Amino acid sequence: MTDSTQIDDTVEDEASSFWVLDGGMATELVRIGYESIANEPLWSSKLLQSDPDQAIKTVHRNFLEAGSDIIETNTYQANVNHLCKCLDVTGEEAVTLLKKGVSFALEARDEFWEANKLEDKVAGRRKPLVAGSVGPYGACLMDGSEYTGCYIDNVTEEYLIDWHRPHLQALVEAGVDIIALETIPAIAEGIALIKLLKEFPDTKVWLSFSCKDNGMTCRGECVSTIIEPVQASDQIIAIGCNCTAPDHVGDVLRKLQKLRGRKSLVVYANSGEEWTKEKKWSGKEDCKPLHDYIPEWVELGASWIGGCCRVFPDDIRRIRETLYKVHR
Repeated sequence: MTDSTQIDDTVEDEASSFWVLDGGMATELVRIGYESIANEPLWSSKLLQSDPDQAIKTVHRNFLEAGSDIIETNTYQANVNHLCKCLDVTGEEAVTLLKKGVSFALEARDEFWEANKLEDKVAGRRKPLVAGSVGPYGACLMDGSEYTGCYIDNVTEEYLIDWHRPHLQALVEAGVDIIALETIPAIAEGIALIKLLKEFPDTKVWLSFSCKDNGMTCRGECVSTIIEPVQASDQIIAIGCNCTAPDHVGDVLRKLQKLRGRKSLVVYANSGEEWTKEKKWSGKEDCKPLHDYIPEWVELGASWIGGCCRVFPDDIRRIRETLYKVHR
């Protein structure tokens, strides 16, 4: 893992420490022609095996060109156990696939930077970072429970720690700059992950919950209940929400104001569209573009901002342009 000094320093000065994240990996893959992943139990992670270079690196490059300071690995649903089950591979082979996902992101980042570091279009930008994506246990149940947290009463904390460990270990060993613990629907899983982090003491992370209205997690708990354990962890450098309707992000940020100035606040909402029973996105015409929310989110302390499902490179470009206009 690379030196994280440049990440740690961002907490000190919100206005000069913005980090632009990327958008939705899977929905960008669909946009560029890989529609078949929508029916895969591994979702976009299926391409770690079936198309392990061209598609994934193309998505990374698209977001980097759009202005992302941090790109996430295509490993959200690639938990070791889930890879073994869906691809009929050994645990060792699953770890190799996970590490390939990191390699693709690192290669795309390095190639982009070497090709553009002397060009005007990256003037003033820092060399982008690679975040290792770790999704919740529910993401591998293939029943949408990362958006309900309904499984949390049926698993123990010890089970969650054991289940997440190989995934996190593979990403750390592969050399990501930071870990993204994301779309967590329940406080209990967040606490389990915080405890697991102690096994990787040099690793820095952001912790991001999937939330609904009034600052509640998808499980129905106030997100502010995570404040104390987050504050106690030196490894967590940013806290917030993702894959959350943009109209609800402000509520989450208001509940986390006690951490402002102590931790960075991270938000990367989905587009606001809904995923229907017919497995289609609906409601685009009723959604405000994400960049319209930037002034509110910045006012509430958000300094790490990007997008999730149905947020594309053009959206990230507009987010970056708007973000820097706010503090110009």
